[in-house]
Amino acid sequence: MKLSEAEIEQGLTKIDGWKREDGKWLVKKYRFPTFPEAITFVNEVAEASEQLNHHPFISIDYKMVTLRMTTWRDGGLTALDFQAAAAFDLVYTRDKVQ
Repeated sequence: MKLSEAEIEQGLTKIDGWKREDGKWLVKKYRFPTFPEAITFVNEVAEASEQLNHHPFISIDYKMVTLRMTTWRDGGLTALDFQAAAAFDLVYTRDKVQ
């Protein structure tokens, strides 16, 4: 179910670095030291996306990966978008620790 404006604003406070664009997208850019590390991240995002059955748009620009999400069937942002954002951040954090 599409979230209300208040729910979206509250959700944004819980996911660091994610921005809202054009009212219906969650967007975040991740920078990596090397291209192979960026690709490893993208592959891990793909695995997490499959588990959630919710897939972001992914842009790879050398060492910068941009993720963009919305829930098409609900016409905007849903709890699943915020759940996926948190999962992708966890992948990023886990990769930095290893």
